[in-house]
Amino acid sequence: MKVVEELRYLVLAIQREGNRLLAAELRPLGITPSQAEVLRVLRDHGPLTLNALGGLLVCETGNSPSRLVDRLVAQGLVKRGIDKVDRRYLTLSLTTQGRALHRRIVTAENRLHRTMHDLVAGQALDETITTLRTLADAFPAGAALARRRDPELATQEN
Repeated sequence: MKVVEELRYLVLAIQREGNRLLAAELRPLGITPSQAEVLRVLRDHGPLTLNALGGLLVCETGNSPSRLVDRLVAQGLVKRGIDKVDRRYLTLSLTTQGRALHRRIVTAENRLHRTMHDLVAGQALDETITTLRTLADAFPAGAALARRRDPELATQEN
């Protein structure tokens, strides 16, 4: 097996297991990992237009996660409003119920992060993170994550 092939499969394996573990943590909350990501992004960066939200999501490709948002609106977790700067646009923000669920999502994510931290304790991660960022930044999902890390990028892109 080539080194880059193994890297690809290792990333896939970690992603799948991480998503499985997170889904199990979120199941009692009645929410999927993708829905949880939307709530986290809106809490951390909102209010946002649909396109701006799409530009910050890793779980969705493209800039219009409308079906995902529609489900969250129907659940009473996200509300649509008129943009204060440009009334032609709708903005998305969390409802009171969405903010309460967000706190529970953070708790569930923190349990997963503690598990991962324990698994990599003592490992030198800086070089690994640099390598993974180099690879991820070549793709839209990596660019979305870079925009979330650096708010300056998010305002330039959207």
